[in-house]
Amino acid sequence: DTSLAEVNSFSPSVPISPSSMINQYKFEDGPELRDLFITVDDPESHITAIETFITYRVVTKTTRGEFDSSEYEVRRRYQDFLWLKSKLEEAHPTLIIPPLPEKFIMKGMVERFSDEFIETRRKALHKFLNRIADHPTLTFNEDFKIFLTAQAWELSSHKKQGPGLLSRMGQTVRAVASSVRGAVKNRPEMFTEMNNYMETFSQKINLLDRIAHRIYKEERDYFNEMKEYGPIHTLWSASEEDIADSLKGIASCIDRCCKATEKRMAGLSEHLLPILHEYVLYSEILMAVLKRRDQIQGELDSKVDALANKKTEKDLFSEEIGKLEDKVERANNALKADWDRWKQNMQWDMRSSFTNVAENNLRYYEE
Repeated sequence: DTSLAEVNSFSPSVPISPSSMINQYKFEDGPELRDLFITVDDPESHITAIETFITYRVVTKTTRGEFDSSEYEVRRRYQDFLWLKSKLEEAHPTLIIPPLPEKFIMKGMVERFSDEFIETRRKALHKFLNRIADHPTLTFNEDFKIFLTAQAWELSSHKKQGPGLLSRMGQTVRAVASSVRGAVKNRPEMFTEMNNYMETFSQKINLLDRIAHRIYKEERDYFNEMKEYGPIHTLWSASEEDIADSLKGIASCIDRCCKATEKRMAGLSEHLLPILHEYVLYSEILMAVLKRRDQIQGELDSKVDALANKKTEKDLFSEEIGKLEDKVERANNALKADWDRWKQNMQWDMRSSFTNVAENNLRYYEE
């Protein structure tokens, strides 16, 4: 990571503009290398006797051979996105699945089904699908393809073809058995380091999220007071001829400050709040992924212990242990590759977000 000394240096080799500085760190593939483009737009409200919900249009354009057409347009509701996320987690338990926005937004920010809420959710759903599309493994998931291409009735039919009851019960029993075993004995050091990193990251990102929301609330209160304060001076000037021009000048100044504050709030709500909250959700996802990796490791450890204590059935146990060793290795490799990719993305998002806020603040104080 670039040190503060390097960032603050005025050496010609270091760009002074924060925007140009950020461009050095861009690592994601350029648009010319992509073959799958997804847009989430056009929200529509649906009111039935039972419920009220929103659907979004999902438009997909692709040049991939496994798709029957180059363009698809379907409508999806939030529950469909939840289904996709659960299917991805089921198929790839040790990959980092991007977060979805929560079902209900934080109290005090915006009302559910307001235009602001719907637009905030639309942006988050758009980012969710495009993060999957950019992922080297998740992008080729069959359920993801069905989500993008199937009409509503086809998707509904596909959802009903989930795993059988016995299969689901077996998975639940194994998960519970693994979770109650306690600490994993043979966890590799790098995954212990990941756990420690995520515990610290979770504390810090939650703190930053709370501070950012407090700043936004203070800015909003200040903005609302200025909106009332400006017109008072204009009215006052009508009854004070000697200082009318000065009062009008103050009213004009307050109005300009009011507009600048409104732009600053828009910058916070667009560039800072969504990114911080997304990574609050990411921290929860990472902790769950690490736990699932530990459960797979725990299953292997228990079989190895059982083999050591049993005199018979050694061949059967050895075969099971071989399969579990392969499973652990696949899980470890998947998580290691995804971990590096996630950290790169996170560092880019954080740099970009805080640089945007800094530039926004500079413009605000200049105005």
